[in-house]
Amino acid sequence: MADDPHPLSVLDVPGGFAGLPPGGLVTRAVRRGRLRRRRDEPLLWLSDGPVETPAAAHPAPAGLLPVLLHDQYGPERWWQDEDYVEPDRCSDPDDHDAETVLREWWDAVVPDPEEGEEGAELIAPFGRSWPGTARPGTPAAEPRAAADAVAGELFAQRWLGDGPRLALAPAGRGADVPAAIGWCGPVNHDNDTARVCAVLRSWEDRFGARVLAIGFARLDLSVAAPPRTLAEALPVAAEHFAFCPDNVWQGSGTVRDYAAEALVGAAHWSFWWD
Repeated sequence: MADDPHPLSVLDVPGGFAGLPPGGLVTRAVRRGRLRRRRDEPLLWLSDGPVETPAAAHPAPAGLLPVLLHDQYGPERWWQDEDYVEPDRCSDPDDHDAETVLREWWDAVVPDPEEGEEGAELIAPFGRSWPGTARPGTPAAEPRAAADAVAGELFAQRWLGDGPRLALAPAGRGADVPAAIGWCGPVNHDNDTARVCAVLRSWEDRFGARVLAIGFARLDLSVAAPPRTLAEALPVAAEHFAFCPDNVWQGSGTVRDYAAEALVGAAHWSFWWD
């Protein structure tokens, strides 16, 4: 029986796909099958040049999801660096439980008891034990509407740089796009992006989060149900600290300040890994 056609195969046609800017497939040698033989497979479709409208404004064939790629370092270079983008490195998001992953990350980044008051202040009002996941948020907008609004703001503020590129990735849901394209931006925090995607799935479900843009080591989400008060934001901040500790270490300085400054009412969540 012949293999089912790859979702990206519909874009590998002369003249391009109606409604999309000029672009082409990015392929990568991956290992497949019982013998683990390497063969070239398409990872994603990438526009040749910058786009000026949000990803969701462009048509996407069935089985493909749009996402914007920051122009930092040039997206083509990402797939030339085997230490950065490595599809074989990712497991499957289905293999991971979001809370288990967050707990493991929290345990790895909380300050040691020897750090005393300074370490305690960093994670206050929480202690060193994992505080658990935050309760689902109350929707302030429909996820698509929130995504469109945030994407428009990112373009207006040039948050995505001078030339964000449009990509189409084979994924069943937006949270899985980073693993689908073999992205390893958080490699210094966790080298299996599927674990990151497991948490993104949970945020999709609890907060109406949507993956808007991916950078060399950055990730931007829209949020339809953000925390409305500091009390609601604090447990979300604990999750963010576990997910991307650099947001606190190199940003607000403490989990409490991060919750107040970056999360209360915020429809845009941004992460950067050093």
